[in-house]
Amino acid sequence: MPYSRQRRTVDPENDEGECGVDRTYDVVVVGGGAAGLAGALALARARRSVLVVDSGEPRNAPADLVHNYLGREGTPAAELVADGRAEVARYGGEFLAGRVEAATRDGDGFRLTLDGGAEVSARRLLVTTGLVDELPELPGLAQRWGRDVLHCPYCHGWEVRDRRIGVLVTGPVATAMHQVNLWRQWSPQVMLLTHGAPALEPEDAEQLAARAIPVVPGRVAALEVADDTLTGVRLDSGEVVALDAVVVAPRFTARAGVLETLGIKPVDVEMGGHVVGSQVPADPTGLAAPGVWVAGNVADGRAQVIASAASGLLAGAAINGDLVAEETREAVAAYRHQVRTIFEQDGWEERYRARPAIWSGRPNPQLVAEVTGLAPGRALDVGSGEGADAIWLAEQGWQVSGVDISTVALGRAAAHAESAGAQVAARIEWQHADLRERPPAEGRYDLVSAQYMHLPGQARRELFARLAAAVAPGGTLLIVGHHPSDLHTSTHRMHFPDMMYTAEEVASGLDPETWTVLVTESRPRSVRDPEGHEVNIADAVLVARRR
Repeated sequence: MPYSRQRRTVDPENDEGECGVDRTYDVVVVGGGAAGLAGALALARARRSVLVVDSGEPRNAPADLVHNYLGREGTPAAELVADGRAEVARYGGEFLAGRVEAATRDGDGFRLTLDGGAEVSARRLLVTTGLVDELPELPGLAQRWGRDVLHCPYCHGWEVRDRRIGVLVTGPVATAMHQVNLWRQWSPQVMLLTHGAPALEPEDAEQLAARAIPVVPGRVAALEVADDTLTGVRLDSGEVVALDAVVVAPRFTARAGVLETLGIKPVDVEMGGHVVGSQVPADPTGLAAPGVWVAGNVADGRAQVIASAASGLLAGAAINGDLVAEETREAVAAYRHQVRTIFEQDGWEERYRARPAIWSGRPNPQLVAEVTGLAPGRALDVGSGEGADAIWLAEQGWQVSGVDISTVALGRAAAHAESAGAQVAARIEWQHADLRERPPAEGRYDLVSAQYMHLPGQARRELFARLAAAVAPGGTLLIVGHHPSDLHTSTHRMHFPDMMYTAEEVASGLDPETWTVLVTESRPRSVRDPEGHEVNIADAVLVARRR
């Protein structure tokens, strides 16, 4: 694949350097919070090249601790991120400090423009940019956000249990009623600050009375703070209501700028018939558009840290699966091309030109084993390559027709024969031919030898039938090939299962009325694999005599 697979050790505390710039990654993760890091970890462990681009503006920055994260309850938020970055880096993930300003499609991938002008390419995108909590306009509210101005009882309820909590009505009364009843679970000292909202419906007022939740009329003018601690709220009337925490319902607005540059727009999120924020729509795996996944709060404003991490993991797995599917399609296309071309003339010419010698220069061992002792006659050496088999046969006294599809190979073979001596060279006739198109004359040869002649199934069977027809009465057919079991070894032999065969398969194509099959073997042979280890492979050996 023409994609970057580089790996290097990254210091998660140091985002400086050239990593990420002017490279194509399997995946670029935009946003380095829990969702982004979980996705990056899954992808890095899947041996994908991953770059996390993070602007360093986590939504939970005001919060000291992470809660409801199984196994990490009460962990400082910054510590969880630092640990996550170290884990991603351990598996080769990379980091880049910055902001992605825009993304454009580039073929099947993406080109990202960062602040400062740098560009990064990616095959897939995982966007985990989170959301912005848009708070009501009230003096002092934003400065206390995440400390004693709260919104989620599951995130902060335990920390303010049994304290004085005021739920501020800043939107639909139904939303405030939902909140106040939830917070009542954590403290008996909860009150509703109506903040100028319309009068409560009788059912709502009855519900609050039943749960001993006071209703405070009047608008809240400001928060009261002493020694950096919330002490209450001051109403327009001047009355101060003593409180330890204020609950508000922010508008959860997805940070979707980079997604919008790709035409992916957030949609409104409603609760009780009222818009409470926005999020980017996606399928259950986080797929928002072809090649683009989202995870965390940008796709779900309700997700806590552990849920965001889970969605990042799910998206990371989905992205890897998508890349695997793409790579499989590409591999199939390349495989089909190879099957069509690898054993054609142009393919052989290219391979021979690429190296001064492909073969060892020694005759194939199964040829020597089976032909030694036979009375010399006329021999056809099929796919003679650089000539070692034909030269050995000529040295044994055979008159040889050496046939190959490659002109480069035949030129080398002729030169090697001349080096073996004039008498040897005189016994060999070199022929440039594709025997599928120009089959050998029937009944002409006392020996037909095809060593490692591999073609797709039907083409191979047709060629072998023509080679068998070329054997004279009383002559020998010798066919040797790579046994299919070689694919189970570490030799990294060509992986074309349909082109490999057993001796029994070849024998099944011979008419028993015409042929006596002498040998059908899977004959072991020792070779060294690319790592230098000795490995046993097998040659499929067929020897048959024409009656």
